Amino acid sequence: MNREQAYMRMLGATANMQWNIALMLEAKAEEAEKARNWICNHITEASFLGDQTQMKQTAQINEQVIEVLDGVNKMSQGILSVMRSVLPKSGEAGGNEGDDEEMLFGMGDMN
Repeated sequence: MNREQAYMRMLGATANMQWNIALMLEAKAEEAEKARNWICNHITEASFLGDQTQMKQTAQINEQVIEVLDGVNKMSQGILSVMRSVLPKSGEAGGNEGDDEEMLFGMGDMN
């Protein structure tokens, strides 16, 4: 297998990973919408014994959301590293000007 075939294989695997991420996020969004509807319709102040219990339950829900976002961020970083290895550097044949991340994701410098 030559270098070009290896790069194409890497890009194909990356595209499949992005597709699977999109499917997972779509399923998570549907799940979150169902949970939100249930919570809005069934959970009231009277459902909790006190403020501490309510805060604990809220923190658990938020931790789950943060775990999902952290996992997506890690997968995105992996995809970015594959893209960096496949795409030509700024000074090479492609002559890309600007940051590779901005070109890939259109977000510019997020720091």
